[in-house]
Amino acid sequence: MRVWLLMLSVIAFVHTAFGQKIDSFLPETPTETAVIVCSGGSYFWSANKTESDSVARTLQAYGIAAYVLHYRTGGILPFITHSRLIFPGHQYPMPLDDLRQALDSVRRVGYGRVGVMGFSAGGHLALAAALFNKGGLRPDFVVPCYPVVTMREPYVHKRSRRGLLGEYKKHSRTMQDSLSLEHHVTADCPPVFLMNCVDDPIVDYHNSVLMDSALTAHHVPHRYVQYQTGGHGFGTDWSKTTKEASGWFDAFLEWLKTL
Repeated sequence: MRVWLLMLSVIAFVHTAFGQKIDSFLPETPTETAVIVCSGGSYFWSANKTESDSVARTLQAYGIAAYVLHYRTGGILPFITHSRLIFPGHQYPMPLDDLRQALDSVRRVGYGRVGVMGFSAGGHLALAAALFNKGGLRPDFVVPCYPVVTMREPYVHKRSRRGLLGEYKKHSRTMQDSLSLEHHVTADCPPVFLMNCVDDPIVDYHNSVLMDSALTAHHVPHRYVQYQTGGHGFGTDWSKTTKEASGWFDAFLEWLKTL
């Protein structure tokens, strides 16, 4: 049994030993707007194609350059095998470092504006890039969709907190507060398009309510679109959500024109 656990731990370590990579989805005609897409997955894994390639292709179809970022995560094997108790894998700030590196790389292409669109835990990552400015590597706008926002009770998504902070730091009030994004909004935050659904069964919808309140209090230009139905994890796959929530992408495109 001990040998089996050791082997799984080594496999898990190797599984998480690689850094980020980026897939590009470019429109046929030149564009001034690029979006880096960050899928969800509780900071343990990257969500399925629904929140990555599907979203990127939708952006591409509307003439927006899309870059899918595969940022470092804790790893699905460490999550399943509990080997994360031995090998912590990739935790904060590694995912944020990956996004900042991607922002730097995409900006060098020469786009007029570069935004970040993130889903669930990826939404937390997108907002963190906007709020924690380091060396000017922040997006021009952010689109958090049904995002994780807070690391504090009662609305925290516990699996995302565990994936981001690890089994031991997740208990630290200091670390929880430092990554509860509703406490870190300032007036110079880039514009935000925020979307979620009240019936979300995974991430409590109050996460977005907290962010909306913080953005409003600091007079940050933003739009909050809240749907009563739609669930979680649908990206731009309209077969996985309701007719009501499937309107979010059109609402985003209209908002983007106002920037």
